[in-house]
Amino acid sequence: MILPVAEGLYIVEKTRSKLKEGNLLPSQFLSSFHPLSSKAAKFLDSKSFYCTIPKGRYLLREGQVCPYIFLVHKGLFRGVISEGKNEITTWFTGENDLVSSISSFFNQTPSFETVQALEDAELTGISHEDLQIAYQKHPELNIAARLILQVIYQQAEQRAYLSRLSKASSRYEYFVSTKPQFINRLPLKYIASHLGMKLETLSRLRGSMNRAYKEFSEEKI
Repeated sequence: MILPVAEGLYIVEKTRSKLKEGNLLPSQFLSSFHPLSSKAAKFLDSKSFYCTIPKGRYLLREGQVCPYIFLVHKGLFRGVISEGKNEITTWFTGENDLVSSISSFFNQTPSFETVQALEDAELTGISHEDLQIAYQKHPELNIAARLILQVIYQQAEQRAYLSRLSKASSRYEYFVSTKPQFINRLPLKYIASHLGMKLETLSRLRGSMNRAYKEFSEEKI
């Protein structure tokens, strides 16, 4: 079911168009993991589409079945789960990576999470149905997909490790070391939510680390 204007998948359908020159092609992304034949690349790209999501809007809402998986050409996203009235940010993803509700997409079941754009975003999408046909017609795509799933699993393992760290400072340091490209792009409230700490705690940690780095840099001069 399509939700009202500006909600979830509605924006995908509203802004959907054919791929054009300069868009990130699925064949380019998959071939970075495993070589593709020209037929496989052409078929995959022919089944894909372009869409845009404005900053602050939702790619997917909790309870929707996600029919697409996307490549991020431009922009930044977060995954969100609800606990009562509270929102918990579970992951972030950006350029040259995948975005979707993975369980919902692969199982074609209602999503337990919401996916929100944190910046104006440009995406390349393909449907679950077309991707399954591509796998059947072109076996090499299955090899590339398996290697991509290994990366997804490693990312999930990193998040599991992060959640097990008892010290707030350790969680923040680990996040900085594994996601340095996001540090200056993300609102602090979402980083704090992801790390399971209060905004005041995160601000204090950042200030302490910045002062320590400044003092270290001055000592080297």
